[in-house]
Amino acid sequence: MENFIGEDVTVIRDSLYSQVPIGEHVRALISTPQFLRLQRIKQLGWVYMVWPGATHTRYEHSLGVYYLARKALEHLIRLGKNGGLEDPQPGEIRTVLAAALLHDIGHYPYSHGIEELGPPVLPHEEVGAMVIGSTDVSSVLWDWGVDPHRVISLIAPSKSPEHEINGRWLIYRSLLSGALDIDKIDYLPRDAQACNVPYGRVDTERLIASLRVLQFEGSPHLAITDKGISALHSLIRARQEMFDNVYWHHTNRACMVMLLRAVQDAIEAGVLSSEDLINHDDYSLIALLLRSDMPDTTRSLVESLVARRLHKRAIEFSVQAGVTFQRLNSLFYHPGSRKELEIRLASILSELTGLEVMPHEILIDIPKPERWDVDALVVFRRPPIGLNQIMTWSEATGMRSHDLSAYESYQRRIRIVTTQRLRDRVWTLKDRLIGELMAPSNRPAS
Repeated sequence: MENFIGEDVTVIRDSLYSQVPIGEHVRALISTPQFLRLQRIKQLGWVYMVWPGATHTRYEHSLGVYYLARKALEHLIRLGKNGGLEDPQPGEIRTVLAAALLHDIGHYPYSHGIEELGPPVLPHEEVGAMVIGSTDVSSVLWDWGVDPHRVISLIAPSKSPEHEINGRWLIYRSLLSGALDIDKIDYLPRDAQACNVPYGRVDTERLIASLRVLQFEGSPHLAITDKGISALHSLIRARQEMFDNVYWHHTNRACMVMLLRAVQDAIEAGVLSSEDLINHDDYSLIALLLRSDMPDTTRSLVESLVARRLHKRAIEFSVQAGVTFQRLNSLFYHPGSRKELEIRLASILSELTGLEVMPHEILIDIPKPERWDVDALVVFRRPPIGLNQIMTWSEATGMRSHDLSAYESYQRRIRIVTTQRLRDRVWTLKDRLIGELMAPSNRPAS
């Protein structure tokens, strides 16, 4: 790999991989202000409120993805025309490594939650494209012989014409985003280790060793050999376990929806813009939201977060709740309508109880609907009788994406969370409040 990326000049100690070797240009990239900001953005947002050890950052995760990209590319280059990359150009390899390193550079503070607000808050991939194309990062990439726009095409597909991604570039994009992507291969075991939970274990070495490049239906695909089936299964299972037990934990989600509403109110009041968010980290954002010029609701929610006076679960809805669940689920795509309904619920509760209920004391938590499709291909060297040499994951294993999605739909909960003082009252009056949820006047415009 030295012929492709230059000589390694130092190593960084890592909790997962022991040592991550880096060259002078990678060292220059991770020394830019934009990349250093990731040292101050926790990988798991508010999860540390439940698991105090979960304070690892986007910075170390990004280094981990870079390390895995090196390992995967070394493996595929070694295979060459025998199921690997045949005669890749040095510039291609450097571009993929840069994309692996920079894939999260556009992240907002506190993980993914703020993105749930939608426009004008852009997806972090689009923010990353702006950072890569117009800051110090761009200059360092050009010095390394890497075209920033090629990096952007790998991490933010919506920012590049589809005709620019073909041939081997389809493989490179699959390596960074897809069923076999190295992003998940790093963050799942890293998050599990930080939380010290017995989930999230992935057979990383086996999975990377099983990677192959093959032609299927006229285009190149990233696939695994049959020896990698169990390893990919470990990745799928790890993702399920971490969502069920960590990412969707009710305390983490309550914190996130409190921050979400605080930021939403600040943006609507005109004292915070989506552009402002791009330059902040976890710590500077909290300091900003506590300023005296922020809305009262914003300051109150953030003060409660800092003091650990967290909203509590009052009502939970599962997918078996039918139309009620679907009604609430639709609000994920309409954060303005969700806020209006939260304020309406607070007003109704005030009328029913005679208490003064502040408009931010009842919040609706709707976790992002996740994709669970597995579009990997499996290649057999000597397929057993009844199997083909190349098969889809579901054909080779019997595990269908629909089954994975159905399982997770039963695990995903939508919650109404409230301040501690209102929790029991909300539960007692749940039938009245749910009736309000289902009122035609409260349905978002399609």
